[in-house]
Amino acid sequence: KVINISSASGIKGTVGNSDYSASKAAIIRFTKALAKELAGFGIIVNAIAPGFVDTDMVAQMNEKQREGIKKMVPLKRMGRVEEVAEVAALLANDNANYILGQTIVIDGGITI
Repeated sequence: KVINISSASGIKGTVGNSDYSASKAAIIRFTKALAKELAGFGIIVNAIAPGFVDTDMVAQMNEKQREGIKKMVPLKRMGRVEEVAEVAALLANDNANYILGQTIVIDGGITI
């Protein structure tokens, strides 16, 4: 199995980060194309697109920036690393063998 990591920015786009958004959108399209190419070999390809997740990188932001992010997210919080890991574990599990070429968005609703 292949699990690519994209971003919610690849779905919605982010002002000031067009290069990042474009590269993450490319991963989503790459995932679909690669899934078609490898399915015949029994290789399952999917992607995960996290939104804002409380990581070391986010921890370096000041409190005003962090609070601003939380206000943009419908669930009013950042994701937890464990929430992303659980989706990766699901996709890696044999019970997900019929999920192919999909991007699972884990973003607290920021892309809706």
